[in-house]
Amino acid sequence: MYLKLPPPVLLLVTLGGMYLLSVYWPLWVFSFIGQSAMIILLCLVGALLGLAGIVSFAKARTTVNPHNPHKTSKLVTSGIYRFSRNPMYLGLAIWLIAAFIYFSALSGIVMIPLFVFYMNNFQIGPEEDVLEAMFGDEYRQYCKAVRRWC
Repeated sequence: MYLKLPPPVLLLVTLGGMYLLSVYWPLWVFSFIGQSAMIILLCLVGALLGLAGIVSFAKARTTVNPHNPHKTSKLVTSGIYRFSRNPMYLGLAIWLIAAFIYFSALSGIVMIPLFVFYMNNFQIGPEEDVLEAMFGDEYRQYCKAVRRWC
C-alpha cells in the first residue's frame, strides 16, 4: 500500500485548510436560516455512516484499519456496504460539508474536492487493489453493483 496520510489525519488537514481559507481568503461569506440545524444534521449523518461501516466490519470480524487491508478476512457486502463501498470515507466527506457550512465562506469548498481526489487516488485506490487481489471476481462483481461514494 502506498498510503500517505491516515484518513483521520487527512480530515484534520482538510479542516485546517478550510479554516485558513475562511479566515484569510473568505471570498463570499454567507449565512442562512437553519444553518446550525443543517450543520448538526450533517454531522449526525456523517457519524452514523461511519459507525454503520465500523459495525458492519465488526459483525464480519474483519479489520477496519485502512493501513492493513491485506489483513481483511472477509469481503463485507452487507449492512451499509450494500449501498456504499466507502461509508466511513463518505461520512468524513459529509463532516467536511458541515464544516464548510460552519465556516460560512465560499473559499473553503475547494478543500472538499481535494479531499475526495486524495482519498480516491491514495486511499481507496490502493485498498481496492488489495481487495481485488484477495477476492477477485467476487470483489469485481461487488464493485459493479455498489458505487464507491454513493
